[in-house]
Amino acid sequence: IKTRELHQFQMSLSLMQRNVFASGAVSRLCFRTGLFRHCANKAESSSEVGLRSFPKRRPFAFQLMVATGKTSAADLMTQIVVEQKSLAEVDLKRNGIFVVFGFVYLGGFQYWLMVNKFRQWFPTMDRFAKLPLAEKLKDTAGLLDAAKMVAFDVFIHMPIMYFPSYYTVKEFVSGKTWNPVDWARDGITKYYGNFAADYTACFKLWFPSDCIQFVLPVHIRMPFRHMVSFFWTAYVSFTRGSVQKDPASEQK
Repeated sequence: IKTRELHQFQMSLSLMQRNVFASGAVSRLCFRTGLFRHCANKAESSSEVGLRSFPKRRPFAFQLMVATGKTSAADLMTQIVVEQKSLAEVDLKRNGIFVVFGFVYLGGFQYWLMVNKFRQWFPTMDRFAKLPLAEKLKDTAGLLDAAKMVAFDVFIHMPIMYFPSYYTVKEFVSGKTWNPVDWARDGITKYYGNFAADYTACFKLWFPSDCIQFVLPVHIRMPFRHMVSFFWTAYVSFTRGSVQKDPASEQK
């Protein structure tokens, strides 16, 4: 009898050990699975935060991509939607003008001018940009600098820098010569003939837009400008984007 009871006790003890081992394995599995899910969720969260914070962490790179893609897209939209061209009829050389101009001038030079140089010329820019709107309206020095930035853009930058650069880039991409002097001379000659219409349209759009742009946080200013510039670029593409064909080649 004692032997039988001892055997039953040993069997019960063995069964308890198995249950404990199984429950421990399940607990470890649950822990590992939960840890994996936590790590995965944390990685996804970090990735989302990284994407959302990218414009603020890398403002130059972000707006450079936006400027180049936006300028090309605006011209393509104008050619396909407004001018009703098929994909086969799209003028790639014309689109190339906007790709080069968007990357070099709008994404590169314009950022250097409106962020780096404006920061030096208008010392209240960063402080003013961080203030709430109610505080900005009380900041006389900041408002004065913002007004100066607006005036510089519409009276100096656009007529003296932007348009001559655009027409020169257009001659660089579509012209028949590799002489930079010819690009500048031919481009500025065409700009001179179109000055009144170009500057009138420019002022009507960019003066009110600048009044908004130069009170925004600094890292948002250039993306905002590129957003407005999408419609401006579509206008420029429609009115000044076409590449004139060589009459001799047309006769052939």
